[in-house]
Amino acid sequence: MKANYQPDAIIGNTLVQVKRGTDAVNAVRTGLMHLAYALADHGREVEGLLVLVDPKITTQRLAEEQRYAERTLNPKVAGRLRVITYRDGKFHDLPPGFEPAVRQELERVIEKELERGGTSIPSTRIYYELLRILIHQWLQNNGPMTADWLARTAGCSYPTVAKALDQLGHAIKKHSDRRFELDYFPRDEWARLVAVSDRARGTRRYADRSGQPRSPESMLHRVQQFDQPNVAIGGVFGAKHYYPDLDLVGSPRLDLSIHCPGRHADLSFVERLDPALKKTEDTREPAILVLHFVRRDTSLFEPRPEGLLWADPVECLLDLHEMRLESQAREFLNSFPPARGKA
Repeated sequence: MKANYQPDAIIGNTLVQVKRGTDAVNAVRTGLMHLAYALADHGREVEGLLVLVDPKITTQRLAEEQRYAERTLNPKVAGRLRVITYRDGKFHDLPPGFEPAVRQELERVIEKELERGGTSIPSTRIYYELLRILIHQWLQNNGPMTADWLARTAGCSYPTVAKALDQLGHAIKKHSDRRFELDYFPRDEWARLVAVSDRARGTRRYADRSGQPRSPESMLHRVQQFDQPNVAIGGVFGAKHYYPDLDLVGSPRLDLSIHCPGRHADLSFVERLDPALKKTEDTREPAILVLHFVRRDTSLFEPRPEGLLWADPVECLLDLHEMRLESQAREFLNSFPPARGKA
């Protein structure tokens, strides 16, 4: 009797199953067993490939689980099973001789499967992530950094870092030990970032269509009750965390920053927050909730005891600019010691 299992895709002679955000060994075992059942119904020329997208299990633990499967399953089946990972848009542990055409088809399968459980986030220029990190370090007076640290924080290569530093030119202060930092606030580059902030951060706006919108304060209280480890509070609320004397009463909207180094983010919490919220592309329509995406490997968010996180100061500053709160943005920027009288 044949197994009822249907793979997510069949590419050539390979049965493919995709699992997203796996955080339990049992899910890996289930995926391997399903593929093993399917392989038992096919000839020896057919193989099984389990693709784990952004798994939360260590590479060592995954290797141990695959060895366990090889010892447990029929050798004729186990020898045709492979596990690979897909982290932050990159394949890992691909078998030797993996053809480019097959790889491209596999990427399409992954994208299709991810769309079922998450929202696709458009790619952005890594330069703007690097610029935001550099400004963050300058505002926080964290001192010089290495190219390796910056590359790891952003999730990019050394040549990409070097190119960004060249673009910033004299704004970069270089030290004798090859470390570097911003020498001053790069006004021109910042103005360019503000002009493309929507695209650079993949901004999504949500308007209320019920006629009785929740206040930003009530939405903030509600979203704090959700388990959202990658979500941080920005906008006016975040700015007032860093500078309580900000000359502004209340908030016109709730800005949240979402850390998603991969290309997908789970935004299902928006409907739970308020089913009346609907995405809008019209920048003239008042938005009560606005989401921004932070694509670098390290979020730089700040923890808070009440749940969620604080978005970093640079994200909050960009939020104020997007709200056309220019005087408050200048006031907020000048509240940081390195920027006083200089920015």
